[in-house]
Amino acid sequence: MALTDSELKNLKEKAAQLRKDIIDVTFWAGGAHIGGALSMVEIITILYYKYMKIDPENPDWEERDRFVLSKGHAGVGLAPMLANVGFFDKEILKTFNKFNSPFGMHLDSLKVRGLDASTGSLGHGLSMALGMALAARVKNLNYKTYCLLGDGELNEGSNWEAMMAASHYKTTNLIPIVDYNKHMIDGRVEEVMSLEPLDKKWEAFGFEVLKVDGHNFIELDKALEKAVSAVEKPVVIIANTIKGKGVDFMEDETKWHYGSIDSIAWEKAKASVKVDL
Repeated sequence: MALTDSELKNLKEKAAQLRKDIIDVTFWAGGAHIGGALSMVEIITILYYKYMKIDPENPDWEERDRFVLSKGHAGVGLAPMLANVGFFDKEILKTFNKFNSPFGMHLDSLKVRGLDASTGSLGHGLSMALGMALAARVKNLNYKTYCLLGDGELNEGSNWEAMMAASHYKTTNLIPIVDYNKHMIDGRVEEVMSLEPLDKKWEAFGFEVLKVDGHNFIELDKALEKAVSAVEKPVVIIANTIKGKGVDFMEDETKWHYGSIDSIAWEKAKASVKVDL
Protein backbone atom coordinates (compact mmCIF):
# COMPACT_ATOMS: atom_id res chain seq x y z
CA MET A 1 0.00 0.00 0.00
CA ALA A 2 1.34 3.42 -0.98
CA LEU A 3 2.55 5.79 1.72
CA THR A 4 -0.04 8.18 3.06
CA ASP A 5 0.84 11.85 3.49
CA SER A 6 1.03 11.39 7.25
CA GLU A 7 3.28 8.34 6.93
CA LEU A 8 5.59 10.20 4.58
CA LYS A 9 5.78 13.19 6.92
CA ASN A 10 6.56 10.90 9.86
CA LEU A 11 9.31 9.07 7.97
CA LYS A 12 10.94 12.35 6.95
CA GLU A 13 10.89 13.56 10.55
CA LYS A 14 12.33 10.25 11.79
CA ALA A 15 15.08 10.43 9.17
CA ALA A 16 16.03 13.97 10.19
CA GLN A 17 16.20 12.92 13.84
CA LEU A 18 18.38 9.92 12.96
CA ARG A 19 20.79 12.16 11.06
CA LYS A 20 21.11 14.39 14.13
CA ASP A 21 21.64 11.31 16.29
CA ILE A 22 24.43 10.10 13.98
CA ILE A 23 26.10 13.50 14.25
CA ASP A 24 25.78 13.40 18.04
CA VAL A 25 27.24 9.89 18.34
CA THR A 26 30.13 10.76 16.03
CA PHE A 27 30.91 13.77 18.21
CA TRP A 28 30.66 11.80 21.47
CA ALA A 29 32.81 8.98 20.11
CA GLY A 30 35.52 11.29 18.86
CA GLY A 31 35.05 10.05 15.30
CA ALA A 32 33.12 7.50 13.25
CA HIS A 33 32.24 6.40 9.73
CA ILE A 34 29.75 9.19 9.40
CA GLY A 35 29.54 9.59 5.60
CA GLY A 36 28.18 6.12 4.89
CA ALA A 37 25.93 6.22 7.94
CA LEU A 38 24.27 9.39 6.65
CA SER A 39 23.80 7.93 3.17
CA MET A 40 21.75 4.97 4.45
CA VAL A 41 19.36 6.93 6.68
CA GLU A 42 16.22 6.77 4.52
CA ILE A 43 16.80 3.09 3.79
CA ILE A 44 16.93 1.94 7.38
CA THR A 45 14.24 4.41 8.43
CA ILE A 46 11.61 2.93 6.12
CA LEU A 47 12.71 -0.60 7.02
CA TYR A 48 12.44 -0.15 10.78
CA TYR A 49 9.37 2.07 10.82
CA LYS A 50 7.31 0.45 8.08
CA TYR A 51 8.53 -2.86 6.75
CA MET A 52 10.33 -4.84 9.41
CA LYS A 53 8.39 -7.05 11.79
CA ILE A 54 10.18 -6.60 15.14
CA ASP A 55 9.40 -6.54 18.85
CA PRO A 56 11.82 -4.49 20.99
CA GLU A 57 10.38 -6.17 24.08
CA ASN A 58 11.30 -9.58 22.66
CA PRO A 59 14.44 -9.15 20.52
CA ASP A 60 14.88 -12.91 20.06
CA TRP A 61 11.35 -13.45 18.76
CA GLU A 62 11.71 -16.28 16.25
CA GLU A 63 9.25 -14.79 13.75
CA ARG A 64 10.96 -11.39 13.64
CA ASP A 65 12.39 -10.03 10.41
CA ARG A 66 16.18 -9.98 10.31
CA PHE A 67 18.46 -7.11 9.32
CA VAL A 68 22.13 -7.52 8.44
CA LEU A 69 24.25 -4.39 8.10
CA SER A 70 26.91 -5.82 5.82
CA LYS A 71 28.60 -2.39 5.61
CA GLY A 72 29.20 -2.78 9.31
CA HIS A 73 31.41 0.28 9.75
CA ALA A 74 28.17 2.28 9.47
CA GLY A 75 27.11 0.97 12.88
CA VAL A 76 27.14 4.58 14.06
CA GLY A 77 23.89 4.87 12.09
CA LEU A 78 22.30 1.57 13.11
CA ALA A 79 22.93 1.93 16.86
CA PRO A 80 20.80 5.08 17.26
CA MET A 81 18.09 3.52 15.10
CA LEU A 82 17.91 0.53 17.45
CA ALA A 83 17.66 2.95 20.37
CA ASN A 84 14.97 5.02 18.66
CA VAL A 85 12.72 2.00 18.08
CA GLY A 86 13.08 0.94 21.70
CA PHE A 87 15.69 -1.80 22.02
CA PHE A 88 17.73 0.11 24.62
CA ASP A 89 18.08 3.49 26.34
CA LYS A 90 19.39 6.15 23.99
CA GLU A 91 21.53 7.60 26.78
CA ILE A 92 24.08 4.79 26.54
CA LEU A 93 24.97 5.90 23.00
CA LYS A 94 27.19 8.50 24.69
CA THR A 95 29.62 5.64 25.39
CA PHE A 96 29.93 4.66 21.71
CA ASN A 97 33.36 3.15 20.96
CA LYS A 98 34.65 3.91 24.44
CA PHE A 99 36.18 1.53 27.00
CA ASN A 100 33.64 -1.00 28.34
CA SER A 101 30.93 0.28 25.99
CA PRO A 102 28.60 -2.30 24.38
CA PHE A 103 29.15 -0.39 21.12
CA GLY A 104 32.33 -0.88 19.15
CA MET A 105 32.82 0.74 15.76
CA HIS A 106 31.54 -2.56 14.32
CA LEU A 107 28.56 -3.67 16.38
CA ASP A 108 28.59 -7.00 18.25
CA SER A 109 25.31 -8.96 18.35
CA LEU A 110 26.32 -10.48 21.70
CA LYS A 111 26.44 -7.00 23.24
CA VAL A 112 23.88 -4.90 21.33
CA ARG A 113 20.24 -5.70 21.95
CA GLY A 114 18.22 -6.00 18.74
CA LEU A 115 21.23 -6.63 16.49
CA ASP A 116 20.90 -9.75 14.34
CA ALA A 117 24.47 -10.08 13.10
CA SER A 118 27.94 -8.94 14.14
CA THR A 119 30.15 -7.44 11.47
CA GLY A 120 33.83 -6.83 10.95
CA SER A 121 35.57 -7.63 7.70
CA LEU A 122 33.48 -6.44 4.78
CA GLY A 123 31.89 -8.74 2.23
CA HIS A 124 30.37 -11.35 4.54
CA GLY A 125 26.95 -9.86 5.31
CA LEU A 126 25.14 -11.19 2.26
CA SER A 127 26.35 -14.72 2.96
CA MET A 128 25.10 -14.49 6.55
CA ALA A 129 21.80 -13.04 5.39
CA LEU A 130 21.39 -15.84 2.86
CA GLY A 131 21.92 -18.37 5.65
CA MET A 132 19.20 -16.68 7.69
CA ALA A 133 16.84 -16.74 4.71
CA LEU A 134 17.48 -20.43 4.08
CA ALA A 135 17.00 -21.14 7.81
CA ALA A 136 13.51 -19.61 7.61
CA ARG A 137 12.67 -22.06 4.85
CA VAL A 138 14.01 -25.06 6.80
CA LYS A 139 12.13 -24.00 9.95
CA ASN A 140 8.95 -23.11 8.02
CA LEU A 141 9.03 -19.53 9.30
CA ASN A 142 7.77 -16.49 7.40
CA TYR A 143 10.29 -13.83 8.28
CA LYS A 144 12.20 -11.73 5.74
CA THR A 145 15.93 -11.03 5.86
CA TYR A 146 17.09 -7.60 4.71
CA CYS A 147 20.78 -7.02 3.96
CA LEU A 148 22.27 -3.58 3.42
CA LEU A 149 25.46 -3.67 1.37
CA GLY A 150 28.02 -0.99 0.69
CA ASP A 151 29.04 -0.43 -2.92
CA GLY A 152 32.75 -0.61 -2.09
CA GLU A 153 32.40 -3.96 -0.38
CA LEU A 154 31.05 -5.46 -3.60
CA ASN A 155 34.74 -5.75 -4.50
CA GLU A 156 34.70 -8.85 -2.28
CA GLY A 157 34.10 -12.11 -4.16
CA SER A 158 32.09 -13.63 -1.32
CA ASN A 159 29.20 -11.35 -2.30
CA TRP A 160 29.04 -12.83 -5.77
CA GLU A 161 29.11 -16.39 -4.43
CA ALA A 162 26.17 -15.53 -2.17
CA MET A 163 24.31 -13.92 -5.07
CA MET A 164 24.77 -17.05 -7.17
CA ALA A 165 23.50 -19.28 -4.35
CA ALA A 166 20.55 -16.99 -3.57
CA SER A 167 19.46 -17.14 -7.19
CA HIS A 168 19.89 -20.92 -7.35
CA TYR A 169 17.81 -21.49 -4.22
CA LYS A 170 15.28 -18.80 -5.18
CA THR A 171 15.47 -17.15 -1.76
CA THR A 172 12.81 -14.54 -2.36
CA ASN A 173 12.68 -13.94 1.40
CA LEU A 174 16.15 -12.38 1.14
CA ILE A 175 16.14 -8.70 0.14
CA PRO A 176 19.57 -7.19 -0.56
CA ILE A 177 19.82 -3.40 -0.79
CA VAL A 178 22.93 -1.68 -2.13
CA ASP A 179 23.75 1.71 -0.62
CA TYR A 180 25.26 3.04 -3.83
CA ASN A 181 26.85 6.29 -2.64
CA LYS A 182 29.75 5.97 -5.16
CA HIS A 183 32.53 6.38 -2.56
CA MET A 184 34.71 4.04 -0.55
CA ILE A 185 37.59 4.63 1.83
CA ASP A 186 40.18 5.03 -0.93
CA GLY A 187 38.16 7.26 -3.27
CA ARG A 188 35.39 7.05 -5.81
CA VAL A 189 34.23 3.50 -6.43
CA GLU A 190 34.51 3.78 -10.20
CA GLU A 191 38.15 4.85 -9.87
CA VAL A 192 39.17 2.25 -7.30
CA MET A 193 37.30 -0.78 -8.70
CA SER A 194 34.56 -0.18 -11.23
CA LEU A 195 31.17 -1.79 -10.58
CA GLU A 196 29.30 -0.69 -13.66
CA PRO A 197 27.09 -1.93 -15.16
CA LEU A 198 26.01 -2.94 -11.64
CA ASP A 199 22.39 -3.64 -12.52
CA LYS A 200 23.37 -5.97 -15.39
CA LYS A 201 25.73 -7.87 -13.13
CA TRP A 202 23.01 -8.58 -10.55
CA GLU A 203 20.67 -9.56 -13.38
CA ALA A 204 23.28 -11.98 -14.73
CA PHE A 205 23.34 -13.64 -11.31
CA GLY A 206 19.58 -14.19 -11.46
CA PHE A 207 18.11 -11.20 -9.58
CA GLU A 208 15.37 -8.82 -10.55
CA VAL A 209 16.90 -5.36 -10.18
CA LEU A 210 15.09 -2.26 -8.99
CA LYS A 211 16.99 1.03 -9.14
CA VAL A 212 15.74 3.89 -6.93
CA ASP A 213 16.69 7.21 -5.40
CA GLY A 214 17.81 5.99 -1.99
CA HIS A 215 16.72 9.24 -0.32
CA ASN A 216 13.19 9.17 -1.76
CA PHE A 217 10.75 7.37 0.53
CA ILE A 218 8.12 6.97 -2.18
CA GLU A 219 10.56 5.22 -4.52
CA LEU A 220 11.95 3.08 -1.70
CA ASP A 221 8.45 2.12 -0.63
CA LYS A 222 7.43 0.99 -4.12
CA ALA A 223 10.60 -1.06 -4.51
CA LEU A 224 10.31 -2.70 -1.10
CA GLU A 225 6.66 -3.52 -1.67
CA LYS A 226 7.63 -5.33 -4.85
CA ALA A 227 10.61 -7.05 -3.24
CA VAL A 228 8.68 -8.47 -0.29
CA SER A 229 6.01 -9.92 -2.60
CA ALA A 230 8.47 -11.58 -5.02
CA VAL A 231 7.81 -15.26 -5.72
CA GLU A 232 9.76 -16.17 -8.88
CA LYS A 233 13.25 -14.89 -8.10
CA PRO A 234 14.96 -12.65 -5.52
CA VAL A 235 14.90 -8.87 -5.90
CA VAL A 236 17.81 -6.53 -5.25
CA ILE A 237 17.30 -2.81 -4.70
CA ILE A 238 20.11 -0.58 -5.93
CA ALA A 239 19.63 2.64 -3.99
CA ASN A 240 21.48 5.61 -5.46
CA THR A 241 22.54 7.73 -2.51
CA ILE A 242 24.85 10.58 -1.55
CA LYS A 243 27.72 10.08 0.86
CA GLY A 244 27.22 12.39 3.86
CA LYS A 245 23.62 13.16 2.85
CA GLY A 246 21.98 15.92 4.85
CA VAL A 247 25.12 17.68 6.03
CA ASP A 248 26.09 20.24 3.41
CA PHE A 249 29.86 20.22 3.97
CA MET A 250 30.02 16.39 4.00
CA GLU A 251 27.92 15.56 0.95
CA ASP A 252 29.66 13.63 -1.85
CA GLU A 253 33.05 13.94 -0.14
CA THR A 254 35.26 10.86 0.19
CA LYS A 255 37.12 12.43 3.11
CA TRP A 256 34.00 12.00 5.25
CA HIS A 257 34.07 8.21 4.91
CA TYR A 258 35.48 8.46 8.44
CA GLY A 259 35.85 11.67 10.32
CA SER A 260 35.78 13.44 13.65
CA ILE A 261 34.05 16.71 14.45
CA ASP A 262 34.72 19.35 17.06
CA SER A 263 32.01 21.31 18.85
CA ILE A 264 31.83 23.95 16.12
CA ALA A 265 31.46 21.40 13.30
CA TRP A 266 28.99 19.47 15.48
CA GLU A 267 26.65 22.44 15.75
CA LYS A 268 27.14 23.35 12.09
CA ALA A 269 26.33 19.80 10.97
CA LYS A 270 23.16 19.57 13.06
CA ALA A 271 21.98 22.95 11.82
CA SER A 272 22.42 21.69 8.27
CA VAL A 273 19.92 18.86 8.74
CA LYS A 274 16.46 19.80 7.45
CA VAL A 275 13.12 18.05 7.21
CA ASP A 276 12.02 18.22 3.59
CA LEU A 277 8.25 18.45 4.00
